[in-house]
Amino acid sequence: MSDSERISKLVRPLIAGLKPYSSARDEYNATREAMVFLDANENPFESDVNRYPDPHQRQLRQLIASLRGVADNKLMLGNGSDDLLDLLFRVFCEPYSDQVICLPPTFAMYKVLSQMNGVGLKEIPLDAGWQPDVDAILKASGPDTKILFLCSPNNPTGQCLDEERVLELLRNFPGLVVIDEAYVEFAENPGFAKYLDQYENLIITQTLSKAYGLAGIRLGVCMAHPQVIAYMRRAKLPYNINWLTQQRALDVLQNPGKLREEVALIQTERMRMGRELSRCPFIVKVFPSDANFLLVEVDDAALRYRQMLDLGVVVRNTSGYLRLQNTLRFTIGKPEENDRVLEILASLTEKSTL
Repeated sequence: MSDSERISKLVRPLIAGLKPYSSARDEYNATREAMVFLDANENPFESDVNRYPDPHQRQLRQLIASLRGVADNKLMLGNGSDDLLDLLFRVFCEPYSDQVICLPPTFAMYKVLSQMNGVGLKEIPLDAGWQPDVDAILKASGPDTKILFLCSPNNPTGQCLDEERVLELLRNFPGLVVIDEAYVEFAENPGFAKYLDQYENLIITQTLSKAYGLAGIRLGVCMAHPQVIAYMRRAKLPYNINWLTQQRALDVLQNPGKLREEVALIQTERMRMGRELSRCPFIVKVFPSDANFLLVEVDDAALRYRQMLDLGVVVRNTSGYLRLQNTLRFTIGKPEENDRVLEILASLTEKSTL
């Protein structure tokens, strides 16, 4: 069976037979300046945003493809990576019939999206080292198990997934393997994009919200086999990436030095915060992290969360996640913000000893 035939067997019949919406902007490739636009009932008076954006984000997509080292036809963009994850459900999962697998504790949106799309969810917990239990995953999978969601570095635990285990899953899982790499820029491990040509069932999602500092523009990236991308494009909304987002992303992506500088500082601060937090008497454990945050176990998460909030610091109480009782997640801030956090923790330590 060829790669495209295997993917065609996984796609929903509704999507396989879908004729995508074609906007007027699909019918030309010339530059904006060379055309007179009388097709889309737009306001003709120029304001930078009076025209509909490029529905295929050609310039931005080509730049990102070049930066990621993948072919243009293996990449599409979404309104944040959540948009792309939702699209994968709608393209490949038949409601009230198919199932997906995720590995808690992990990103909560996988469960939310499965519920929103009426798709069954099997949860196979990560093992004691926060790694995939390959045997349990494969045992739980079958012909109706369309997608396996992996998060590397994992949120909220912070670690990269073991490469050999992931490769074993790519070789043996019957459906698509989606690796969410939202935090990959902060890790020493370069991620799994290098395997895209080797495994037709591999899908990678990334985001410009974290390392690139563009959470406010909502831009996600999906890299996959061209047939997967082709099916996703059939089902996407026509103008899913607005013009302002495209322009802001182009500006930031053309300044890679800023990204390297900020990521290096965050990595340095992550190491410093790990050392300092481990000295705090009411912090039981600081977990290793490959991301831009640290997961810590404390004596009483609800108490410490409220105390910090009262003093003007917002962290994430992750105690509701599987096996993460009494844990807090600290995003790595700027040095002066991290200093303030450490001062507050010291003051809480002093109060608890009075």
